Amino acid sequence: MKLWDKGYTTENIVERFTVGNDRTLDLKLAKYDVLGNMAHAKMLNKSGFITDDELAQMLNVLEEILLSIKEGTFEIEDEFEDVHSKIEHVLIEKVGESGKKIHTARSRNDQILVDLHLYSKVEIKEIIVLTETLFHTLLRLADEHKGVLLPGYTHLQIAMPSSFGLWFSAYAESLIDDITFLNAAYQIADQNPLGSAAGYGTSFPIDRKMTTDLLGFKQLKYNVVAAQMGRGKLEKSVTFALASVGSTLAKMSMDVCLYMSQNFNFIGFPKELTTGSSIMPHKQNPDVFELIRGKCNKIQNLPTEIMAITNNLPSGYHRDLQLLKESFIDAIESMKGCLAVSDFMLQHIVVKADILKNPMYDYLYSVEMVNKLVMQGMTFRDAYKQLGQDILEGKFIPEKEISHTHEGSIGNLCLDEIRNKFKLVKQAIN
Repeated sequence: MKLWDKGYTTENIVERFTVGNDRTLDLKLAKYDVLGNMAHAKMLNKSGFITDDELAQMLNVLEEILLSIKEGTFEIEDEFEDVHSKIEHVLIEKVGESGKKIHTARSRNDQILVDLHLYSKVEIKEIIVLTETLFHTLLRLADEHKGVLLPGYTHLQIAMPSSFGLWFSAYAESLIDDITFLNAAYQIADQNPLGSAAGYGTSFPIDRKMTTDLLGFKQLKYNVVAAQMGRGKLEKSVTFALASVGSTLAKMSMDVCLYMSQNFNFIGFPKELTTGSSIMPHKQNPDVFELIRGKCNKIQNLPTEIMAITNNLPSGYHRDLQLLKESFIDAIESMKGCLAVSDFMLQHIVVKADILKNPMYDYLYSVEMVNKLVMQGMTFRDAYKQLGQDILEGKFIPEKEISHTHEGSIGNLCLDEIRNKFKLVKQAIN
């Protein structure tokens, strides 16, 4: 069944090419398509296009479909082009001719828009919950290991003293910026496009504010052309937010891979959480974090892919937009997996103590010595030159006492302030 069927048969090669993977992908959207149908049917009833009895019959069937989706028994067979045609077919099959009224005053275009907006709202909230879980794990680890020092690097060269408290809480606070991006994407998703039809509205006197309330949208996307132009913009906005989270996770994963290596040996994980080699019996590899890094780098590329597909499209609907669905849904699923496994792995991280006792890290304290001379009255430039000369002549003897007191430093991590900052940003979406 096709919603655009006019009585002739499409060639198989054309049908296969144009349908693509929609049947599988639409299973993720089926629940939201049912909800959209329910709201649309109630609005049609209020507007006088379907009777109370017809509405009751439609809602009963839609509830049955919704239950089958929850139970995992709902299917979109090959005879249907997508979820929209399958649900309409079931309605017509079960309620008769009146089921054909469900498509009054709408198009498949605003159906998929509604599905994607509702889906995105739910998924963004779930990603925020997963991000919050990881955030609290990182802050707990920061507090637990705040006294354990490790080397800080610039240019991958030994630079200045850092700490595990500083390292863990750095990624925690970075996640707050990512939540800000997710909040922005949520605001874009939280607009009702239903009623835009094919992108130019309809001559039927429909009530778009009613469907906005029924579907739980905060706002209506008023201009019908703007609503249609939201296809692609929604996906781009959400994937920019995913890319922000991905940037944090990918960088953290790279750190973990470095810190696990024998050359660093700053952290470890139980052997059960690592993988081995087919020929090297000693190997315990950080495959989980390598895959997180790779998956998140792939996600970071997705906004560019979406822009490449949509940038030269004029206003109105174009079939190119169908190509966004697979990458978009896959990225959301991938991000949820990366967040969940990151938190799981960090729950089992082993932090090594006394790292800085190794003499190779003595030069970490050179800046501390410069600062000490400055606080004793020497100018910074003279102190820098003196320490530089001592190092060149092999006279440098580090003093390993560290006193950092300013906000956000080793000695003043501001973990409570970071927690409060997170709460304020998270409240923006509630």
